[in-house]
Amino acid sequence: MTGGQGRRRPSAAVAGSGDGAPALPYRGVRVQTGDVHPLINVPTLAQALADEQPPIVLDVRWHLAGPPGIEVYRRGHLPGAAFVDLDRDLAGPPGGLGRHPLPSAEAFTVAMRRAGVRDDRLVVAYDDADSTSAARLWWTLRYFGHERVRVLDGGYRAWVDAGHSVTTGVPEAALGDFTARPGRLPALDADGAATLAKGGVLLDARAAERYRGEVEPVDPVAGHIPGAVSAPTLGNVGVDGRFLPPGLLRERFADLGATDAVDVGVYCGSGVTAAHEILALTIAGVPAALYVGSWSNWVADPAHPVATGES
Repeated sequence: MTGGQGRRRPSAAVAGSGDGAPALPYRGVRVQTGDVHPLINVPTLAQALADEQPPIVLDVRWHLAGPPGIEVYRRGHLPGAAFVDLDRDLAGPPGGLGRHPLPSAEAFTVAMRRAGVRDDRLVVAYDDADSTSAARLWWTLRYFGHERVRVLDGGYRAWVDAGHSVTTGVPEAALGDFTARPGRLPALDADGAATLAKGGVLLDARAAERYRGEVEPVDPVAGHIPGAVSAPTLGNVGVDGRFLPPGLLRERFADLGATDAVDVGVYCGSGVTAAHEILALTIAGVPAALYVGSWSNWVADPAHPVATGES
């Protein structure tokens, strides 16, 4: 395990954001969130966009099977939002490290500056509704050292459903000054994931049928890392795409053995939906490390064991 992940115990409660977002339960999650709550709701964002120094808003809509996110961005997006391409900006070239390995610090700096990201300005990320790809941006920015990043709970759909306007105009974003400083969040490689599966809790954020090895639509081998626990990340949100309340998330993860009293890691297919589960764990007060390469990295090495079935 890299990035300073260690065992944590609960301590005094952490205050909420002051804008209706629920309080984070434990100080241990501060390493995950910086000084702000990781979620922002639609009314708070709408008010913030009218401020003298509005947040930097990033549209990171993306779907594994398409269409390309830039196409839906061009059909309509939040006012002032810049588009961030998950495949190009939030990942390095696919290969043995996985389908969505971390980008280099240099490449990520260029991408975020192009999107207008500044070190001293709040960043708000959004996607269609369930925050799956927005969470990858949240995690990656936090990993590379940005202290103030939030995800729009409910995404584009919640914004439109609330009656707020969208635009097709592409803003001319001023060049940002963000500089990537890697290692600010805990991350895992394959060895670290295997160790957690044996001595901690390793959650598999993919759909249950992929965990069981019944189907594998993307990677060449079906199954899961031996010892991992199935925890599909779509169970962390409601039908509207918004995250469940912290108490329900805590109960869900506790039932899976994931609490702040043990070391927790998460993987998925390529490190995208696992970032979403990390965000849900953070809301629940459970610090966790991301196996960025995830299943696509694990199966790239034929020496790695593969399990199928319910456990």
